[in-house]
Amino acid sequence: MRVVAARSELCSGCRACQVLCSLARFGVNNPKKSALQIIGHFPEPGVYEINICSQCGVCAEECPVEAIQANETTYDIDADACTNCGICAEVCPSNSVTQHAALEVPIKCVSCGECVEYCPRSALVWN
Repeated sequence: MRVVAARSELCSGCRACQVLCSLARFGVNNPKKSALQIIGHFPEPGVYEINICSQCGVCAEECPVEAIQANETTYDIDADACTNCGICAEVCPSNSVTQHAALEVPIKCVSCGECVEYCPRSALVWN
């Protein structure tokens, strides 16, 4: 399975990955609509953690309407089947499935690779 993996020790906190993700997925520059999160560990300067879906499948197992299905590389949310109940976000062990008030479906990484291609420090790579 080809998925995006994070190397947090290389992250500078620039959040370019979040901008690229929101642009690729939703056509907007809105890091809150990104499928990954950058967590700053303050007050420790320069320490950031990248939180991205590992494609473990827990969300798919717990989805009551089976709206999350495995494909060749990832687990994807079927927008037509999803009821936006939020259970997938609640059960995600890494808190990488998120909800945004303006969206009818939770946000989850689909391993499109935009973040990998443009990360200036190679903190995001293909696993």
